[in-house]
Amino acid sequence: TTGKALDFGENYLNKSGEYYRLKIFQQLTSSFSFFCKMVLLGSLVFLGIIFITVAGSLALGEYLGSLPLACLIIGGGLFLIAFIIYLLRKQIDRKVIEKMSITFFDEE
Repeated sequence: TTGKALDFGENYLNKSGEYYRLKIFQQLTSSFSFFCKMVLLGSLVFLGIIFITVAGSLALGEYLGSLPLACLIIGGGLFLIAFIIYLLRKQIDRKVIEKMSITFFDEE
């Protein structure tokens, strides 16, 4: 019976090791996939924001009759948005941690 228990224990350790290697692989690929998607989406959103900002500045400049004033207004608006996001950083961190913990600690 001692030999059987040793065999069962060894089998359990081997299977546990395989499981954890697969789990780590799943987490790494999931994280890498998430990172790639965020880089792609982030870069496209960034380009979109640049085009919208330039177009908005030009349109506002025509409306106001002063392109520098329009650029200052648009820049101030972007700084205001950045400040609001800075104030909400803790809530954003909580949401990201919450979403990632569901994926990371998935027991399937």
